[in-house]
Amino acid sequence: MNMEEQLTKLTQDMYGKTIEQTTDQELYYAVLKLSKDLLNTTAPISGDKKIYYISAEFLIGKLLSNNLINLGVYDKLDEVLKAHGKELSKIEEVEPEPSLGNGGLGRLAACFLDSIATLGLPGDGIGLNYHFGLFKQVFKDKLQCAEKNDWIEQNSWLNKTDVTFDISFGDRKVKSRLYDIDVVGYEQGVNKLHLFDIESVDESIVEEGISFDKEDIEKNLTLFLYPDDSDEAGNLLRIYQQYFMVSNAAQLILAEMKEKQYDLRRMYDYAVIQINDTHPTMVIPELIRILMEDKAFTMDEAIDVVSKTCAYTNHTILAEALEKWPLEYLEKVVPQLVPIIKELDKRVRAKYDDEKVQIIDKDDRVHMAHIDIHYGFSVNGVAAIHTEILKDTELNHFYKIYPEKFNNKTNGITFRRWLLSCNRELAGYLSETIGEGFKHDADDLEKLLKFADDQAVLDKLAAIKMQKKEELAAYVKEKEGVELDPNAIFDIQVKRLHEYKRQQMNALYIIHKYLEIKAGKKPSTPVTFIFGAKAAPAYVIAQDIIHLLLVMQEIVNNDPDVSPYMKVLMVENYNVSYAEKLIPACDISEQISLASKEASGTGNMKFMLNGAVTLGTADGANVEIHDLVGDDNIYVFGKDSDTVIVHYEKADYVSKDYYEKSPVIKEAVDFIVSDLAVKHGHKENLERLYKELLNKDWFMTLLDLEDYIETKDRMLKDYEDRQKWKKMMLVNIAKAGFFSSDRTIAEYNRDIWKLTEK
Repeated sequence: MNMEEQLTKLTQDMYGKTIEQTTDQELYYAVLKLSKDLLNTTAPISGDKKIYYISAEFLIGKLLSNNLINLGVYDKLDEVLKAHGKELSKIEEVEPEPSLGNGGLGRLAACFLDSIATLGLPGDGIGLNYHFGLFKQVFKDKLQCAEKNDWIEQNSWLNKTDVTFDISFGDRKVKSRLYDIDVVGYEQGVNKLHLFDIESVDESIVEEGISFDKEDIEKNLTLFLYPDDSDEAGNLLRIYQQYFMVSNAAQLILAEMKEKQYDLRRMYDYAVIQINDTHPTMVIPELIRILMEDKAFTMDEAIDVVSKTCAYTNHTILAEALEKWPLEYLEKVVPQLVPIIKELDKRVRAKYDDEKVQIIDKDDRVHMAHIDIHYGFSVNGVAAIHTEILKDTELNHFYKIYPEKFNNKTNGITFRRWLLSCNRELAGYLSETIGEGFKHDADDLEKLLKFADDQAVLDKLAAIKMQKKEELAAYVKEKEGVELDPNAIFDIQVKRLHEYKRQQMNALYIIHKYLEIKAGKKPSTPVTFIFGAKAAPAYVIAQDIIHLLLVMQEIVNNDPDVSPYMKVLMVENYNVSYAEKLIPACDISEQISLASKEASGTGNMKFMLNGAVTLGTADGANVEIHDLVGDDNIYVFGKDSDTVIVHYEKADYVSKDYYEKSPVIKEAVDFIVSDLAVKHGHKENLERLYKELLNKDWFMTLLDLEDYIETKDRMLKDYEDRQKWKKMMLVNIAKAGFFSSDRTIAEYNRDIWKLTEK
């Protein structure tokens, strides 16, 4: 049967209707069934050695279009549907987005699974099947409110399996259930994303918003990603979740090895466990425990085998993000691991006196990253500058002990989703212009540089950008009720909301620009500032920044003197699906983190690939973007990481000094608590943010604000030189090939996993 016959049979069998008669909703489920049937006939990827990628987050996004592209049937199905008066793009909208992650960590894990499969490497993801994920963001009275994000349907990509394991905590035992999602490579075979759940979970215990009884573990264990940890019950729940994830992972890995009759004493010859950030760290003591209790290993033997099997990826320089659990919490939740953790710590102390490398500190807190570094064989950072900072400062004590373990693996993105799927017009035009090679080898994008002076090519790239801006404007009008002018410059900052990512700096620029326009200094090209981000429910200042942005949105967009020249939009419930519409439409990509604090960033890569120009600090992967595109195709501002690190060491940064010395800074900061702002907002939130900037400003917003204003003004002016801007767009697209996650995964395999070696 050809595809048209298959789809016709499905709609007839499922609904008793022809393709024409079915609704988009019905067609979605028919196409889902068709896709899953195709996946079932696609060969699984196999090999003698396998990577198990354990992560608390997998922000996989909607899967329909991505899977159809990777299966090689998207265009054919699109053709079939069009012949019957249907649009595949509308059917894709019906799909709910899996709520399995939050930000860059989870999106990266999803890109990596795609690339592992695309390169034909045997490798599965392991995580948890969160029913409500992080939360659904809604704005009420210009404040972020959190609601449960229900995404699981009876018919979905989730495949329930017969695999179950018993998981023992200190005070209870639960039975897990494994659900699998197929991960298909581009024109390749299939791996799995393994998601563990418990059948006693009870969605009805969630009350108003996202509040629930944090102590009822049997009912709440897999409800939410990152439950509020501002109290002891929240901390304990996170430990329950993490142990549930890694105990299942350990049992699954050992079961697969037993099935293949592998020698566990050479586990490292058959398996690599990649620990993605510190959340899965307990897999190390858990494997040691199982090998000793069930497999007759001595402690020395178990530690040796596990240490040669586990590798650790560090995603952050921020101390607060490196997990440290009070020993008493672990004694409550996982008492069986505590003797092992104490023994691991004892062995470290026997070798090293330095308190900074010990696993259990003087306050009886267990440093999870320290377990990973001592008892894993590889430690990698995720951007060149990040890894150097880890080696030179943050993890220097460990680097001196284990220089051979440290390596860099600059992050990447999957071009299947972030070009072929979300910007089909650009992907199609690139295929016409430079051939299809870039779909398999992203470095082929460099061929576009030959057309840097070809007016027809430059004009076409600009025309595609305009089309994507028009599409975004239509979507925003329907979803947010806000009118955007596609002829305006689209300046976009979308990422999780954290003070070091400096959304507050962008807000101060908007205030500055608003006051300039009110004073009669009107830009010749209008500009639209677009934000998207969720703030953790316990992160008060982050929520205050959202409030300020929503206040500015109301003030600016409703001021007849200003709105023709400037608009502000904070999109609601930013997620992967929204990103797929925002990123192709972006002109200016805001990457303005405090230098030395952003480990990598991957949004910067997605924007670059889609022809946006970066405005950024010399931080994370921005440094490598700058190296690739050169000074003329990026706008860099602010103090460098060395200067910032010295400020932290000397504790000599005082934000109020910058405020008092600069009329521009003072005017912008004072506006936060002005009568106009307070009239549109909440005095408590605005005053708290104002005081934070004046008295703390941990991430040095005011240090770089004047340079940011000057650089951004220059960038907006340069946009008016359309020829110059089009060339910058082309260079950014052409140089984006390095940031393919296929390259990243090939490096992981070459240097760490060595899956192709016997």
